[in-house]
Amino acid sequence: MIEVERGEGPAVKDLSKLVEFAEGGIVSKTFLERPDVKMVLFCMSEGQSLSEHTSGMPAAIHVLQGKAVVHLGDEKHEGGPGLWIYMPKEQRHAVDAVEDLVFLLTLFR
Repeated sequence: MIEVERGEGPAVKDLSKLVEFAEGGIVSKTFLERPDVKMVLFCMSEGQSLSEHTSGMPAAIHVLQGKAVVHLGDEKHEGGPGLWIYMPKEQRHAVDAVEDLVFLLTLFR
């Protein structure tokens, strides 16, 4: 169980210590939850996918490790560490892990 940072003060996390893969699965860990933002670390085993969905709030994906294909509607964006994608609310999107994948999801409230 990880401690979720709440409140208004500064927050410090070593994200590398939160990386955890489930064989043939997906692990997500919320590590920051504030009135204006929620941050979740996703770890997806190679070959796993998040099926197409939308979010009721704007969001950003930042790939930290591995390779991904991110689908935004009919567009595909492939990349590795450093790939950053902003999505307005209600944007259709899906994520495929081409390799073991670690990405940061930021939800803006």
